[in-house]
Amino acid sequence: MAYTVTDIGPTTGVEISGLSGAQLVDQGVADVALDALNRRGVVVFREANLSDDDLVAFSRLLGKVAELPMGGDSEHPEIQKVTRDASKSKLAAYREGTFFWHIDGTTAEIPDKATVLMARQVSDDDTGDTEFANTYAAYEELPSDDKAKLEGVRVVHSFAASQLLVYPDPDPKERAAWDRNPSREHPLVWTRGSGKKSMVLGSTAERVVGRSEDESKDLLTRLLEWSTQDRFTLRHKWRVGDVVIWDNTGMLHRACPYGEQSARLMLRTSLVGEEVVQ
Repeated sequence: MAYTVTDIGPTTGVEISGLSGAQLVDQGVADVALDALNRRGVVVFREANLSDDDLVAFSRLLGKVAELPMGGDSEHPEIQKVTRDASKSKLAAYREGTFFWHIDGTTAEIPDKATVLMARQVSDDDTGDTEFANTYAAYEELPSDDKAKLEGVRVVHSFAASQLLVYPDPDPKERAAWDRNPSREHPLVWTRGSGKKSMVLGSTAERVVGRSEDESKDLLTRLLEWSTQDRFTLRHKWRVGDVVIWDNTGMLHRACPYGEQSARLMLRTSLVGEEVVQ
């Protein structure tokens, strides 16, 4: 199979072109994608147009695929529909929360390793792009004294923290529903066995352990602003059939706002997370 592999931004993103459909369901192609993912955080296959079966099969070549009891459908429990149309997804009401920088699965013991997202339909009004921010590159370029200050720092992540950005004054019933999702403590800096490091930031970051509310906010806001500079970010404008993979342990992402009546419909699979060195 003839295809090309091209770096996109200054620190982030690889586009693999020349493949579509079942051509992606090949271990050699998956290995190329995994290598690009390790180097640059985000991999784009333009207009690949995978069937649902092929999306699951390709995802399995990348790693262990999670089943999603709250989001999957009966035929493909690994696929979650990402849409603001409540008739198509039970989670549609929470999609506004994805308009803020975040990492998937931070309230789980081990967050997702990677995410695969395919565009089945795109917005009619040119909204709904997805942006990525590379916290590997952002951490690498921090001054040495800042890196030293982050050693041992831990952060509490919660579902409520992300929802408060959308609904700052919830009624008691809604807040109680959010709080039923367990919070989780993670190191601010994740270290892999290889020594590669990234930062765990974003909308679910509620507070820094052992620091006041103001101190926590100042540190988390400063690091988020640093990590989302243009040199660390990539914006993807969706076309129908695009497949995008990102390293969820080192890439923040967010959806650019789109309306409740938007035609935008994405299909998502998630790869089961792997333990990181604390």
